[in-house]
Amino acid sequence: MEDSNSIASNVARAIVAALDWSSSPDSRKAASAYLDSFKAGDIHVFVSTSFLLVKKDWSLEIRIWCGYGGEELSSTERQNFANVAVDLMSEIASPCEEWALKSQAAALVAEAELVSMMLRWLPEDITVHNEDLEGDRRRFLLRGLTQSLPEILPLLYTILERHFGAALSEAGRQQLDLAKQHVATVTAALNAANAYAEWAPIPDLAKYGIIHGCGFLLSSPDFRLHACEFFKLVSPRKRPTDASSSEFDSAMGIVFQILMKVSGEFLHRSMTYNGAIEESEFEFAEYICESMVSLGSTNLQCIMGDSSALSLYIQQMLGYFQHFKFGLHFQSLPFWLALVRDSTPKPKSIIHATGENSAVSSSSSGSGQAEHEKRKILNVVNDDIFAVILDTSFIRLLKREKVLAETALSLGALELWSDDFEGRENLVNILELIRLVASEKPLIAAAKVSERNVAIIKDRLLAPMPLSMQLALENVIIAVFDDSNEFGSNSEMQLMLGRIFEGLLQQLLLLKWTDPLLVELLGRYLDALGPFLKFFPDAVGSVITTSSARHARLQICTSIIRIAKLLTKAFLPHMKGIAETMARLQREERLLFRA
Repeated sequence: MEDSNSIASNVARAIVAALDWSSSPDSRKAASAYLDSFKAGDIHVFVSTSFLLVKKDWSLEIRIWCGYGGEELSSTERQNFANVAVDLMSEIASPCEEWALKSQAAALVAEAELVSMMLRWLPEDITVHNEDLEGDRRRFLLRGLTQSLPEILPLLYTILERHFGAALSEAGRQQLDLAKQHVATVTAALNAANAYAEWAPIPDLAKYGIIHGCGFLLSSPDFRLHACEFFKLVSPRKRPTDASSSEFDSAMGIVFQILMKVSGEFLHRSMTYNGAIEESEFEFAEYICESMVSLGSTNLQCIMGDSSALSLYIQQMLGYFQHFKFGLHFQSLPFWLALVRDSTPKPKSIIHATGENSAVSSSSSGSGQAEHEKRKILNVVNDDIFAVILDTSFIRLLKREKVLAETALSLGALELWSDDFEGRENLVNILELIRLVASEKPLIAAAKVSERNVAIIKDRLLAPMPLSMQLALENVIIAVFDDSNEFGSNSEMQLMLGRIFEGLLQQLLLLKWTDPLLVELLGRYLDALGPFLKFFPDAVGSVITTSSARHARLQICTSIIRIAKLLTKAFLPHMKGIAETMARLQREERLLFRA
C-alpha cells in the first residue's frame, strides 16, 4: 500500500508541475515526460493509482487528469473506470468545487460547461471524429458508452435544469456576467444532448428526461434553436423491430405532443397577429415544421391509435401547407407529397414541358406493411382536406415575377415562388402533388380544376392566372386519364368526369380572346384536354369546328393536329367535317396558302 501511495504522490506532484504555468518550461517538460511514461507503463498500475487520485483528498485538476483511462482495460475494468469518470463529472458539476489552478481553460470555461463538453465529445469522438475505426471496434466502444447512459443522461438533465434556472435567477438579479456563464453551460448541455440524439435509444432519452428538458427549452428564445436541433435529429429515428417497439412508440408520442404544442401556438399567433410576428419567429417555425415533417413521414404510426392526436397533427401540417410564408409551405410540402405518393399506385414517369416550365414526376409506392400503414393513414384524410390541398396548390403555381400588381394586391400577404432553386423545386413538387391527388381523388380534382378555370374565364381580375391554371389542368388531365385508369368498371364516375370536362370545354370554346398570347394559351388548353378527348371522342367535333377567326386559326389548327395524333382511329369520323370546312373556307377565299 505504501508503494501505491508513493507512486500516487509522485504522479500528483508531476500533474501539478505540468499544469503550473508559473513553473519553468524545463520543469513542465520533465513532468509531462514522466506522466507520459507512467501512462505508457503497466496499465494495472495506472488504474490502481488513478483510483487513488480521483478521491476528494486530491485537487480537482489531479482528479480530472486521472479520469482518462488506458486502451488495454478489460470490459469490467472499463465499466468501473467509466463509472468513476461519470461520478467525477457529477462532482465537477457541483458549484461547491473551485479550481486551484487558474489556467486559461479554467478561466474561460465553467465547471459544468466543461462537463457538458466532455459528455458531448465522448460520443462524437466515436461516431464522428474516428471514421477510421473498424466496425467491430466502433460497436464495442458504442456498446460501452450505451451501458453508461443511465449515469450520463440524468447528469445532462440535471445540468440543463439547474443552470437554466440559475440563468433566469441571475438575470433577474442583474448579475449578467453570471447569467451568461449559466447560459453557456445550458448551451453546452444542449449540444451534448444533440450528440446522443442520433443513436441513444429513444426510450432512454425519454426515461431520463432529455426529451422533456429539450422540449421545455423550445419556449426559451435563447435556447430554442439548439433545442430544435435535438428534435430534428430525433424525429426521423426509425422504429425498432424488436420488443422495445412499444417503448419507442410511447417515447415518440411524447415528441409528437411537444412539437404539436409548439406548432399549435405558432399557427394560432400567425393567423391572429401575422403583422406583429418577428422574422425570427418564422425561422423558428421552419425548424419546427421540418421536424414535424420528419416525424410524420417516419413515425406517424406512433399516434395511429389516438384519433384526436392524429387529426390534430394532420390539421397542423395542413396549416403549414396553407401558410402565407413560402418557407413554411415549402417545408411542409414533402410530407404531403410522401403521404399521397406512398398511398397511390405507381404512375408512369412523366416528363412534360409547357412554355418556360417543365415538370418531372416519378413516384414510388411503399411495399408490404409500410404501404398498408400509409393507406390506413390516408383514410383519415377526408375529401375536404384533399380539396384544400388542391386549392392551395393551384394558388402556389403563381410565379412572383409573372403576377400583375392588382393580382398581387388581391393575394394579400401570400408569398409566391420565384425563379430560384427552392422556387423551381417547389413548382415541380406541387405539380406532382396535383397529379397524385388527382389520381387518388379524380372527381374532386376534376371539379376543383374546372371550377377554378371557369372562374378565371369569367373574372377579368384573374386574367394573369390562366397560364398557371392551364398547367394545373394539364396535370390533372394527365393523372385522371392515364392509360392505367380503367373507367369502364365505374360508369358513374366516367359519366361525372365527362360532364365536368365537357362543361369546361364549352366554356373555353365560347371565349372571344383576341390577344395573340391568349389565343396561344387557348390552344394549350385544348392540347391539355387531349387525353380527355381520347376517352370521350364525341366531344372532338365541337373542338374542330371552333372559331374560324383568322387570329386563332393557326393555333387551333396546330391543336387539331396534336389531338388527331393522340386520338388516332377515334379521330377518323371527324375527318369529313374538317375537309368540308376547309373546302368552304377556300371557296370563300378565306383560306390562304403560301409557298
